[in-house]
Parts: sequence; C-alpha cells; structure tokens
Amino acid sequence: MLVDGDAGRLKTEADEPGWVVDPDDEWGVAVIATVGRQLKLRREAVGMSAADFGRAVGYGEDLVYKIEGGKRIPRQEYLDKADEALDAGGLIAATWEDVKKVRYPKKVRALGEMEAKAVEIGVYECNSVHGLLQTPEHARVLIEAAQPPYSPDDVERMVAARLARQAVFERDPAPSIHFVLEEAPLRRPLGGTMVWRQQLERLLEVGRMRHVTLQVMPTRVEVHSGLDGRIELLKYMDGTAVGRSDGAFSGRPVSDPRQLRILELRYGTIRAQALPPWESLALIEQLLGET
Repeated sequence: MLVDGDAGRLKTEADEPGWVVDPDDEWGVAVIATVGRQLKLRREAVGMSAADFGRAVGYGEDLVYKIEGGKRIPRQEYLDKADEALDAGGLIAATWEDVKKVRYPKKVRALGEMEAKAVEIGVYECNSVHGLLQTPEHARVLIEAAQPPYSPDDVERMVAARLARQAVFERDPAPSIHFVLEEAPLRRPLGGTMVWRQQLERLLEVGRMRHVTLQVMPTRVEVHSGLDGRIELLKYMDGTAVGRSDGAFSGRPVSDPRQLRILELRYGTIRAQALPPWESLALIEQLLGET
C-alpha cells in the first residue's frame, strides 16, 4: 500500500481523487454508509485505533475516518487489506460487490446498466469520439475541457465511469454494436500527437472486432439526418428498445414504437450515407499514418 515507492508514506485524499460519495445518489450514500459503519464496528471490536488500522492498510487516519463515516468510497484494495488486518474471514472483502455497484455517478450507472443488457447497440456520434471508444487519456482531455471546469475528483470519477462502460465489449455472448463517427473529430489531435495516435489505434482495434461495425461519415457529405446531434439506439432480447437523440423528443430516452421508428429511420439513413466499414478503417489508418 505504499505510494510512489515512498516507504512508510500513508495514502491521503490527494492520492485517490474521484472517490467521493455523490450526496444526490441516495442508494450510493446508503451503501457506502453501511460499509463504513461495518468497518468501524469491526475495527472497534478488535480494539484497534484508527491510526493503527490506517498504518496496517497504508492509509492516513483522516481518510480512515472518512471512509468509516461514509464520506469516501473505499477501493477494493482497501477492503481487502482491511479484511486481513481485522481478520474478518472475507466478510469485509465481500462488501466490494456492493461498493462497486455505486462507484460511479447515478446517471452513468443507469446508462451502463442499459448498455450491459442490450443485444444490439447503435450509435451516431457527431462532435467527438463516442465514450465507449475513448482511451483513458482521450476521455480525460475531453472531460477536463468542460466549462465551468470539473474538480479533479469529479474528473477522475467520470473517466473511471466512462471506461467501466467499455466492459460491454467483453460480454459473452457479445452484443452487436454499430458506430458511426464524423470524420472531422477524428482529425482533431485532441491532447497532442501521442494521445491522438493512441485514440486512432483504439478505434482500429475495436473496429476490427467481429461483433463491431465502425463507420465514418465523411465531411464531403453535405447534408444528413444526424446534423442536429447524437443518436443512440439500444435493443433488448425481449424485443423492447430504447432510443435517444439530441435533436428529437427533447433529448430524452424514448421507448414508444412510433418515436423509435423515427430514430431508426434517421440512423439507418446515416449508416447508408457513411463510408462502408472497410473504407472507414482505411481512412483511420490513413489518419494514423499522417501523425
């Protein structure tokens, strides 16, 4: 549990940004408060002070109190070390199964849960690389560019949440995933040359997956039905679906069949106008070669 190779140095809040509980997330607050209370009760039951316990797990006393008070989200390694230090027989380590479900912001969890259950995912992204395709570095640069700026804690939490959604690529059976990205954002060297190269390489990696179709909308296409914003379509095993579009139905998720047909028509038209997958990957390879 040593930090940066500094022998004996205990972790502080500065070492773990982004692990603060969202006060508006009632379920998350309840879970973290319950886990913190269990940690405190077990520590006191064995007669260990917060300072001694902190040294045992590699954390500062102030951070121990905040975790026990439900103000900070404990990492998995913290819970594993606590289980060992308190001789809990795996009971504390097992609480990670509950903690990891509320690790990320409420809205992101809801989106991730919808994506995790979908058998088909269709996305048109107009202004940037879609979150499911972003590298950690690219995601961080995008989030840090927001105005007004997010706090460092919020940035790290949002980056981690975005990357966690990418577990959808590892599902078995894998969902069918379709992306259409605009060409212009792919030419923007966001974060500098190295970050840009890594992002283009990630697009090629994902685009070559058997269950993924990646298309690029060339800038030479003057007009298409996605000019007013992003479109997302999620379809499920039971035949239901959810869709969202920045330019339709006030951007809210819709499941009404009539509204879904409108989004499906727009998305289908966009896919028809975009470059075919093999030409899209060739374009990305060309951009990579130009870096």
